[in-house]
Parts: sequence; C-alpha cells; structure tokens
Amino acid sequence: MTGTSLTARYFDDIFGSDDDPWNLASSDYEAAKFAHTHDVLADRRYAHALEIGCAHGVLTSHLVPMCDSLLAIDISTKALTKAQERVGDRPGVTLGQMAFPQETPDADAFDLVVLSEVAYYWGLVDLDRASEWLRDHVASEGRVILVHYTGETDYPHSGDEAVDALWTELGSDFEVELSERKDKYRLDLWKRR
Repeated sequence: MTGTSLTARYFDDIFGSDDDPWNLASSDYEAAKFAHTHDVLADRRYAHALEIGCAHGVLTSHLVPMCDSLLAIDISTKALTKAQERVGDRPGVTLGQMAFPQETPDADAFDLVVLSEVAYYWGLVDLDRASEWLRDHVASEGRVILVHYTGETDYPHSGDEAVDALWTELGSDFEVELSERKDKYRLDLWKRR
C-alpha cells in the first residue's frame, strides 16, 4: 500500500467532465448496493450521522430517513452542487465541502459514520488520520459502515487494503457487527466498544 490521497482537483475534474461519472444515480448495481447499505443500518435511528464522500447525494437520500441530523461532506464542490439539488432541502441534512481527513467536522461524537467508496482514495498518512479521528469521534456503541468495491483500481489502495488498514488501527476500539462480501463489493459494519 502506497500513494498519496487523491485531491479535490481530481474529483472536480471527474465531476466536471461527467454528471454521473460512476453511474451512482443510474446503475442497477449502485441501486442494489445503496439499498443493501440502508437495510443493514435500518435497525436503529441515528441522532448524529456523518457521511464522508457523499458525491451526488444518492446514498445520502437513503440515509436521511434514519437520521435526526446528517452531515454529508465531499471534497468536490461540483459533486456537492448535485447533492444540493438531490437532498439539500430535506430537514436535518447539512452538506459541506471538506477534504476529510485533512479537514474534519467540529463535532463531539457521531453515532454513525458512513465511508462508502471513499477510503481507497486515501494514502497511508490519511488512512492513519482517519483512524485517529474515528477513534476520537465515534460515540460509544456508535457505528462505522464501510462499503467498497473489491475489484482492481488505479487509486492509492484497493478496497480490501484500505479497509484492512483502518481495521488494523481500530480493531482494539471497535467490534465487527457484520462483514460481508458480495460479487463486486464488501460491506463492513463496526461498532464502537
């Protein structure tokens, strides 16, 4: 595992050249993955949730009904413009531009943090930063859900490498509630001890 994190410019260029570069709003695969993510989380209500890397807000729209307060952040201002169109007027939702984990929310504790298709964009330094932040900002009994593509990528890490690196740092503070492998992605649900 090597590399540095991908930058805001990378994502702005991606979203600038294609309204839906990963077919988040149009593919059956993405729709099924988002529905599965929702179903895994739907056994409780979340008072204070954070979605890191919200892109167009497609998954965000699935999370909103489960959350009293949801902060959805993305590194790309172009992606956030699309997210604003999709979910910006929903009660309890705040959208923000943030290059997590170099920039982090000013909040004490979240009872849900969503990392969907984002951790493999981070280099080792940022994976360490993310681990440290999660350790300090996920409430007791709070959850972290990670959903990542498991095929080959040209990102700093594969989905498996990124999730394994986070678990190496966080395993003593979290327990595994669920770990699933689907045809093209993995879903990991961790709970703060």
